Amino acid sequence: MTTASTSSARSADLQESLFLLNQRFPERAVEVNGSVVSYRTCGSGPAIVLLHGIGSGAASWLPCALRLAEEATVIAWNAPGYGASSMLSSQSPTGTEYAARLEQLLAALGIEQCVLVGHSLGAIMAAAYVASGTTRISRLVLISPAQGYGSEEKRARGEAVAQERMTALQTLGIAGMAEHRSRRMLSENASDAQRAWVRWNMQQLHPEGYTQAVHLLCGDDIYRYARRGMPGAVYCGSADAITTPQDSRELAREIELPFALIDGAGHACYVEQADAVASAILENSTSNQIQHHE
Repeated sequence: MTTASTSSARSADLQESLFLLNQRFPERAVEVNGSVVSYRTCGSGPAIVLLHGIGSGAASWLPCALRLAEEATVIAWNAPGYGASSMLSSQSPTGTEYAARLEQLLAALGIEQCVLVGHSLGAIMAAAYVASGTTRISRLVLISPAQGYGSEEKRARGEAVAQERMTALQTLGIAGMAEHRSRRMLSENASDAQRAWVRWNMQQLHPEGYTQAVHLLCGDDIYRYARRGMPGAVYCGSADAITTPQDSRELAREIELPFALIDGAGHACYVEQADAVASAILENSTSNQIQHHE
């Protein structure tokens, strides 16, 4: 296939995904205490709430959400500062502030019980929401969880990561970052269509919302919120080079949750292996006991 034909095929794949996004995973918004929270939704049945990571948004869940929608009501939020969602008031928000906004969304939607799924930085937000004492969560699913750099021993590294990310934002801009950083999100076996989808979602970032999320990543720590005894599970792509299987397995051990790999997937495993991730999430929505396997 020539370069031109390859580019044309990628464009066609992306256009098809965007058509499906608008037709089958539409964006909605609610106003809560003067702020807007946007989200995408599809399906019917028990509620599953999806929280995206730092370089993504609600739309990125499309392939996984369409599979989940066969058995559940799917709600994927745009975190504060992402999509059409209002930013948080603090320049350096913590997980607690993101959790408070999530509570406002779920209250506005009348969600009394749900499975809460956090991917990457969304895992810190999810853990913070569980730690708030909410009774809305039946199970917690952490996928390729970011752990943050807010602990004393990681503080210097966190400062370096924050500087690195902000420099990249200033020098490359959102488009350049999307081109550069999206390459690490998937395994070497990912399809061109999957790479284009991850890149497009990263191109939708807002600098201000991304900056707040960088402060969350570099200033907070999932272990401030993670609690033992909460039913759920931890998953990680077997080829994840960002939040590694080793780190995810250690987190699962510390909070006494079962751990499993998503075979053949990098960091954005819910894009690369959408069916496998959807099956794992659905297992958590229908069973009280999760089989431990690695």
